[in-house]
Amino acid sequence: MVAEASTRKVATGSTRTGQAPPALRTSAATPEPVSAATPEPVPATTAGGGRELHAAFGPRIVLLVLGVLGIQLGFIGSYVAAFHHPVPHSAPLAVVAPGASAGPVSAGLDRLPGRPVSAKVVADRAQAIRLIGNESVDGALVVTPRGLQVLVASSDGGAMSDAVASVGRAFAASEHMPATVTDVRPANSGDARGLSGFYLVVGWSVGGYLLASILAVSIGPRPRGRRDALVRLGALAAYSVLSGAGGAMVVRSVGALPGHTLGLAALGALTVFGVGAFSMGLEAFAGVVGIGLVILVLVVLGNPSAGGAYPTPLLPAFWRAVGQWLPPGAGTTAVRTIEYFPAAGVLHQALVLGGYAVAGVLASLAAAGRRRPRAPAATLQTPATA
Repeated sequence: MVAEASTRKVATGSTRTGQAPPALRTSAATPEPVSAATPEPVPATTAGGGRELHAAFGPRIVLLVLGVLGIQLGFIGSYVAAFHHPVPHSAPLAVVAPGASAGPVSAGLDRLPGRPVSAKVVADRAQAIRLIGNESVDGALVVTPRGLQVLVASSDGGAMSDAVASVGRAFAASEHMPATVTDVRPANSGDARGLSGFYLVVGWSVGGYLLASILAVSIGPRPRGRRDALVRLGALAAYSVLSGAGGAMVVRSVGALPGHTLGLAALGALTVFGVGAFSMGLEAFAGVVGIGLVILVLVVLGNPSAGGAYPTPLLPAFWRAVGQWLPPGAGTTAVRTIEYFPAAGVLHQALVLGGYAVAGVLASLAAAGRRRPRAPAATLQTPATA
């Protein structure tokens, strides 16, 4: 009786729940096939690392890295090619000689191997010094009864005065006459080999394009509108005035270029603004690539051709041709002219630097007027009805 009641209880409970007893369910389940060799799962970090590697070195990053490599090699090649063999190339030279001997002396100088100088006959020593003072010639040879006097201007760069002195001594040796060298425009005692102006302009140029690059990275390369562009340019103008005055005070305080502080400050403000505005314009149109283009123009091409370490007549043809049309070259020549050769004037250099400033302002305003592409509108999804 007890066994029969238990059997009925189990059957009744199964009927109420609608499920088979545990023992019956286990026996009815179909066993899962077991493979002989199950491969080990691949760690999730491997797949994630591959995705991160691909994201870190995608096509855009690879192109930027290659661009940096190109600028680096261009920097090396430009400096080495410009400075590896500095020799004068048709450097203008005044010639003073008594009577009819001036013509043969001038012709003999023009026939020197490689034509290092281009001789120009002048009336007397005073005129030769005036031509050196307004930068019409790089030096002069004065033939006297006591020998050859070589007039140089070390303020135009020590390498240039050394080259003119070497040419004069070589010519004097060929004519069997003694030679003496006279520096008629010496550099300041604190301006070794006339290099202070070059480094001053390099500092101004670095400040201009660094400010533009910092603004591009921090708030975006393209102005959000014309007002934003004018605000950026106004900030650059204020910075340029401070930078120009600060640089002029620094070179005055150390005794390098103490003579014309106001003129140098004005030149510095124009240089910084021209470089900064030009950089802003390039970056507004080209984005991050614009920073590389600025470095290419100002550093890779501009610094070696500026006439700093080696003045323009000592450089190869390409660097002689482009140097005075780039801000570092125009600025370096202008500093030397203001400090040592005021009679020459700086109109050409001011027009070059002003041209970069105007081009940069117009480019920034034009970029600010361009509409940015709108992001596609999000698609509205209606919730599914049950």
